[in-house]
Amino acid sequence: MKKLTWLLLLAGQVTIAQNRYELNSGWLCSPIGSVKVNGEKISASSYSTKGWLPATVPGTVLTTLLNNKKVPDPFYGMNNEKIPDIYTTGRDHYTYWFVKDFTEKAPQGNEQVWLQLRGVNYSCDVFLNGKKLNSGRHYGMFLRQTYNITRSLNPTGSNRLAVIVYPVDPVGNPNGGQGGDGTIARNVSHQYVAGWDWIQPMRDRNTGIWDKVYIERTGSVNLKNPHIITQVPGVRSPNGLQEPAQIIASAELENPTDTKKEGVLQYKLDGQTIKQNVTLEPGAVKEVKMPVFQLNNPKLWWPAGYGAQNLYTIRFQFLENGETVTDEEQVITGVREIQTAWNPTTRSKQIAVNGQKIFIKGGNWIISDAMLRFSDQRYDAEVRYHRDMNLNLIRVWGGALLERPEFFNACDKYGLLVMQDFWMSGDCNGRWVDPMKSEDQWTRRKYPNDHALFLRSAADQVKMVRNHPSLAMWCGGNEITPPQDILMPLKDSILPALDGTRWFVDYSNSDEMSYNFLGGNGDGPYGIQNPLTFWEHRTYPFNSEVGSVGVGDYASLQRFIPPRNMQFPQYASKQVDSVWEYHKYIGYNEHLDPYGAPKDIFDFTRKAQLVNYDQYRALAEGFSNRMWDWYTGFIIWKTQNPWTALRGQMYDYYLDPNACLFGLRAGSEPVHVMYNPTDGMVTIVNNSFAVQRDLMLSVRFYEMSGKDSFVTQVFTYVEPSSVKRILSVKELKEKLAKDMGVFLSLQLVDEKKQVVSDNFYWLPDESGAYSGLQAMGHAALKVKASSIGKGKVQVTLTNAGNNPVAFFNRITLLDAKKKERILPVFYSDNYVSVVPGGDRKIVVEHDHTGQLLIGVEGWNVSPVEVPVE
Repeated sequence: MKKLTWLLLLAGQVTIAQNRYELNSGWLCSPIGSVKVNGEKISASSYSTKGWLPATVPGTVLTTLLNNKKVPDPFYGMNNEKIPDIYTTGRDHYTYWFVKDFTEKAPQGNEQVWLQLRGVNYSCDVFLNGKKLNSGRHYGMFLRQTYNITRSLNPTGSNRLAVIVYPVDPVGNPNGGQGGDGTIARNVSHQYVAGWDWIQPMRDRNTGIWDKVYIERTGSVNLKNPHIITQVPGVRSPNGLQEPAQIIASAELENPTDTKKEGVLQYKLDGQTIKQNVTLEPGAVKEVKMPVFQLNNPKLWWPAGYGAQNLYTIRFQFLENGETVTDEEQVITGVREIQTAWNPTTRSKQIAVNGQKIFIKGGNWIISDAMLRFSDQRYDAEVRYHRDMNLNLIRVWGGALLERPEFFNACDKYGLLVMQDFWMSGDCNGRWVDPMKSEDQWTRRKYPNDHALFLRSAADQVKMVRNHPSLAMWCGGNEITPPQDILMPLKDSILPALDGTRWFVDYSNSDEMSYNFLGGNGDGPYGIQNPLTFWEHRTYPFNSEVGSVGVGDYASLQRFIPPRNMQFPQYASKQVDSVWEYHKYIGYNEHLDPYGAPKDIFDFTRKAQLVNYDQYRALAEGFSNRMWDWYTGFIIWKTQNPWTALRGQMYDYYLDPNACLFGLRAGSEPVHVMYNPTDGMVTIVNNSFAVQRDLMLSVRFYEMSGKDSFVTQVFTYVEPSSVKRILSVKELKEKLAKDMGVFLSLQLVDEKKQVVSDNFYWLPDESGAYSGLQAMGHAALKVKASSIGKGKVQVTLTNAGNNPVAFFNRITLLDAKKKERILPVFYSDNYVSVVPGGDRKIVVEHDHTGQLLIGVEGWNVSPVEVPVE
C-alpha cells in the first residue's frame, strides 16, 4: 500500500493534496554513553549534534558502524569475531540515539500530520521538538507505531525527531546453540541473531530503526488498513471467460478531531465505484465494511507455472460530506482463492488455487539480509530466482520475521505462494532437550515473556500484508506450536477476524499438514544424499524441510574467504579450514570421489557443482515421480542464505547462482521428462492443468567418444497433474555404461517443434565411478554472444559433429573492463551440455549499462571469453 500525492478537481468533488514521504536520509546517531541529556533536550533544534555519526535508517546499529568503517565486514572471513558481542559488552554498548531534522509545516484547519515507524528493534522512546510522543516505552520488533504529530510541529516548519533505541532484553548468550542459549526468544523478535547452524551471531542483535519511517499528511479523517478479500467459487481455468468473483472490502477510518465527521468511504474497481456512508464520532477509530461487489469476468492470479499473475489496483478514498477527499490508500492485489483439502492417499494437506490442485514445490526462506539491509531490487532478484527454479512457494521461516510488503510485492509479481511462520522455533521454544539452553523445556515453552505483545504484534502484521495474493498460509511456528494462550487467539480470533481466507497450520511439520508415519521430527533428511534416495526412500508426504549442500564455485568463495583460507576440505582426514567451519560448511564427503579426488580448490568447487546439480534435480524428480501418490509437496531446506554461509543455497549471498539453482530448475519443470535411476524408467510429469498432447519423446545415449546410440523417438501424451511411465532403458544403460559410464539425453518437443523439456544425465560405470568423465576428450566449443534487446543477450554454444559431448558448461556475464561477474544476472539455463553436432541457445538478462563479455568454461571445454556483439 502506498499513499499517493495528487491534486484533482472533479465536477461536484473537491480533492485536497495528499502527502506521504519516507525519512530515509540525513539521520545522525550517537551511543547512549556519549549523550548526557534527555530526549526533550536532544529533540530541540538548539541541541548540537556535532560529532554524531551519519546513521543508516532504515538499518541497524551494526549497519551504521559498518558504513562508517568502525567495524570490519562481518560477512568476510572471521571478521565477525572482531566485533564486540552485546552479551559481553552489555546492552548500553548498542543502545543508540537517532536524530533526524526534517521540514514539515504545521497544518491549517483540520489537516493532520502523522509519524509512522514500521519497525524498531527492540524498544524505544520517541521525541519531537522537545516533547515525548509515546506515553510509555514502545516494545516489540514487529509492532508498528503511529503518532499524530499535528500539534507537535514547529510553526517555522523546522522539526527535529529523536528516537532512543534499546536492544532486546535478554540479549542471549551466543554459545553456539540454535538461537544461542535460547533466551533471545523471551523477546517478541527474531531468534537467529544469537546464532544458528547456518549463521554466526549478529553482534548488536540487529538493534535499530530497522524498517521504514514515514511522514504523512491527511485531512480530518485518516484512512488506514484497507482490506480486500476475493472469493473465486468453482474450478477455474487460467484461460477463457471467467464466472464472476466476489470482492469483500473494508477499511479503518480514524477521526482525530473533536467534532463528528460524516462522509463516504469508496473504492474503484473495474470502472465501478463502490460506496458506503459513514459517521465518525470525535476521536473514533472505526472499521467500515463495504457492500459486496461482483467482479465480472475477473482476470485471475495464478501461481508461477500455472497461469498469469494478474493484479488489480484499487484506490480507497474517504470523502468528507461526500465532497472532500481527506485521505486515500492504494491497494494492489490479485483475484484468487486458496483452498485446502486432506489427501487420504498421501495422508497430507493438498493445496488448491482457484479450485485447481497445486503440487507444491517450495523453498525455505530465512531473510533477505541478516543485517536487515533490505531493498526492492534485492527482493525482486531473489524472488525471481525462485520463480526461475520453477518453484511455486516460499516458506518464511519462523526464527526470522514476518516479511516486508516489498517481499510480498515481488511474490505477487512472480507468482510465488507464501507460507508465513510466526515467531516461534522448536529449538528456542522448548520442543527438545538441549544442553546448550540456559533454561529447561517447561520454561522455554512459555516464551516469549509478554504474550499480549506477541498477539498485538501478530494482529498488526497480519493487517500489513493480508492483501497480497501470494500470501497463502499462516503457520504458528517452526517445528513447534505457540503456547496455548497465543495459539488459540491466533487461530480462533485474530486470523478469522482480520483475514479468514488462508489456511492456518499450527506448526510447520504438524500432523495436520503431513501425517508423520515415519517417526522423527516430521521433516528432513538434511545434508547430502545418494541421488537414489530421493527416488526410492519415502519421506514425509508434505515435507516442510528437506535439503542438501550448496557450496558455490571458486569465484563465489573468493568474495568472502581470505586467500590463505582457500583450502578445500579433505574428506578422508576430515580436515576443514577454520574459516570454512566458521561459515558452516557441510561436508560433501565421499560424493566427490567418483569424479576423481579433488586436486585443488578450483577442482573441488568444479566437482561440487556436479554434485549440486545432481542433488537438487534428483530431489525434485524423486518427489514429482510420486506426486499425489506419496506426496502433495516439498519445501527445500533451504534455498538462500542471508549471510555468507556454505550450505543450503541455490545462489550465494551476493546473488551469484550455483549449479543447485539450475539442477532444481531442470527437475522442477512444469512438464518434465526424467530418468528413474532405480528401475531405468523414462517418465513424464505434467504439473499443468491441461492434457499435454502430441509430445515427441526422444531418447538417446551418448558414449564418451560422442557416439550417438539412438533409442527411440515416439509421440505420447500426459494427462493433467499426473505422472506417466513411458519405457525402461535399464538394460541398454547397463550395457553402455558398464566400462566408462554414459550420457543419457531425454527431450520432449511439442507439436510446434518447440522444446518443452531437455534433460541430460551423466551416468557412472558399473563401479559407481565417473571414469569416462575423468578420461574425456577435449571439445572445441564455439561461442557466439549477441545483444537481442535492452538487457538481453543470446549466447549460442555450438559443438562440432566429430567432438565428444561438450559437458557441463557454465555461462557467465562479465563486465568487459573489470573482467568481473555482473550480479544479479538471470540465465534461461546454465551448466549445460552440448551434444556432438548440436547447439544450445541461452538467454541472459541483466541491467548492466557497460560493455559486456560472455565467459564460458566447461568440464572438457577450455575457458573462453567473447565480446557481446
